[in-house]
Amino acid sequence: MSVFYVYILEVSGKKGKKSYYTGYTNNLHRRLSEHRNGKGAKYCRSKKVELKYFETFTDRKSAMKREVEIKSYPRQKKRELIKN
Repeated sequence: MSVFYVYILEVSGKKGKKSYYTGYTNNLHRRLSEHRNGKGAKYCRSKKVELKYFETFTDRKSAMKREVEIKSYPRQKKRELIKN
């Protein structure tokens, strides 16, 4: 059985500004390592990243749908999701 993850990273820029990056993967540990080592999304390169939230899914389609949904959220809604 395959497992897919939708995750939110807190990304810290060079000037200390923090933002969120949302993605999906079938291997959360590997993907987080890629982000930290500059091999992930360009948005996260050369920046400190911290995993703040993730959800699991049994199929890719559901994970991708949820990723798009979370990406459409305003910053405050993402913060609430992380808190809970």
